[in-house]
Amino acid sequence: MTVPQQAVYVDSPTEGRNPRTTGLDTLPTLEVLRTINAEDRLVPAAVAAVLPQLAQAVDYAAEALRQGHRVHYVGAGTSGRLASLDVAELAPTFNAPSEWFLAHHAGGDRALRTAVENAEDDSAAGAAELTRDAEAGDFVLGLTASGRTPYVLGALAASRRIGARTGLVSNNPTSARTVDVDVVIAVDTGPEAVAGSTRMKAGTAQKLVLTAFSTAVMVKLGRTYSNLMVSMRATNAKLRGRTLRILREATGLGTQECAEALTAASGDLKVALVHLLSGADSDRAAKALGEANGHVRNALDMLGAATH
Repeated sequence: MTVPQQAVYVDSPTEGRNPRTTGLDTLPTLEVLRTINAEDRLVPAAVAAVLPQLAQAVDYAAEALRQGHRVHYVGAGTSGRLASLDVAELAPTFNAPSEWFLAHHAGGDRALRTAVENAEDDSAAGAAELTRDAEAGDFVLGLTASGRTPYVLGALAASRRIGARTGLVSNNPTSARTVDVDVVIAVDTGPEAVAGSTRMKAGTAQKLVLTAFSTAVMVKLGRTYSNLMVSMRATNAKLRGRTLRILREATGLGTQECAEALTAASGDLKVALVHLLSGADSDRAAKALGEANGHVRNALDMLGAATH
């Protein structure tokens, strides 16, 4: 097997040939998987390198939501599908209002399942969509492996014109840093195991970035207590069981006492939690939570309760 001395970057690192995987099609099945896995193991370190920039994006988003504005994801192809997935999971996990996070995908809903030809190349469509749906004070986060997807760049430019803050997640550090946004999150994942297949390392990196981003935003907004999902929506038997387990773990109390507190709180986990940790009745606990914008620790502080 002839191995090139270095990757050949075509017009984006993700499009170049990877010198570590040139014999991929000659390998036994297990070695194919080991080779792909070895590339995947490079992704967390690449994400770790951009955490300061990601933190800035989290703070922008949390500020926007606190002020009654929204967060928008904009992407095409794999990036857009990952963004849509992240938005879909925020309501059941954190009971996030549906208007908090919006996903904009080139080609619309149909493109989530089937590629829509040339949709990602339509910068005017991206600009029109965000001009219509975003407003000053929102935070708009674009995602594009190449850093140059016209639909995404058109949306970001339009968002800046209307006064929204903007960020860009890209796997092409050189291209991404030429885009006029408030924060650039350039995750250098290099060439893919299969050249140009950005659903691999680039997609994995974007999934890690999005999950960390939205989770951190929810934490900043008080949608957790410690590392527990106290804002989750219990919509099935499994989640109802998890609600009770979370209450037990947070308070150290038994099943019966926690179940009674949940009943008194009409199933509201946060109200039950503040009630049990502070000793305040459910009505007072609910009032404190309202004054604390749903932040459990702040509500407990108002009630003079110790937290742990």
